[in-house]
Amino acid sequence: MKNKNQFRAMFTGFAAVAIPVLFVVALLLYIYVLGNPANFQGGNINNNPLPGNYLATVYKGGVIVPILMTILLIVITFTIERFITITKAKGKGRVNSFVAKVHMDLSNKNIDNAMNECDKQKGSVASVIKAGLLKYKEMIPVKELNRDQKVIAIKQEIEEATSLELPMLEQNLVIIATIASIATLMGLLGTVLGMIKAFGALATSGAPDAVALASGISEALINTALGISTSALAIIFYNYFTTKIDKLTYSIDEAGVAIVQNFAANYN
Repeated sequence: MKNKNQFRAMFTGFAAVAIPVLFVVALLLYIYVLGNPANFQGGNINNNPLPGNYLATVYKGGVIVPILMTILLIVITFTIERFITITKAKGKGRVNSFVAKVHMDLSNKNIDNAMNECDKQKGSVASVIKAGLLKYKEMIPVKELNRDQKVIAIKQEIEEATSLELPMLEQNLVIIATIASIATLMGLLGTVLGMIKAFGALATSGAPDAVALASGISEALINTALGISTSALAIIFYNYFTTKIDKLTYSIDEAGVAIVQNFAANYN
């Protein structure tokens, strides 16, 4: 329990530190990489970008760009973090093969070998199954409880172990899910600001300011593109990870049912 709480605190601390750091990184990239004077005509950031220079073009997206860059970096960072965590949760081998081996060992009443398979597999699924197996083995010699009470005790042990493991798998997914909506809204905000600038250029007396008009439209389109692409990535990765977690949960449930049914069929 103590180790699980430490892991949760670590992941929470990671998010609290990572987001401000990523904002600083995005701001520095915006100022010193995208806003490098060498990317602009005449070496002046107030001039138009050099032909074909996309860094300067993105820089012209305005003040919303570093925020969108931060959101994109958050998606990338937490995607990598979740990928590593979920991969570790699966363990060393294929989960389906591992569950099948445990089921076979239980059918042969070889509990110790099933627990050895858990030690080899490692990961969250193996941890939950091993907790159930330990309770399984503990209940066999107990005479004070009837079979139904023993089965309930095994079920509770598996449920408690699952409740400790699943929050670690789902940690930080809410950040990716939130970004899926925020990125689109921030892109829309940048689009609105760009269009305000464009219409401001049209409203000038006499001939419209063509440079300001083009700049405003460019700003609007850049923010739209960044917002939509970041949101799309967040949705894709969120759905990918939730699918992986659902599969792990299903494997845990499948193994838990097998443990309980096997005990009920072989022991009183």
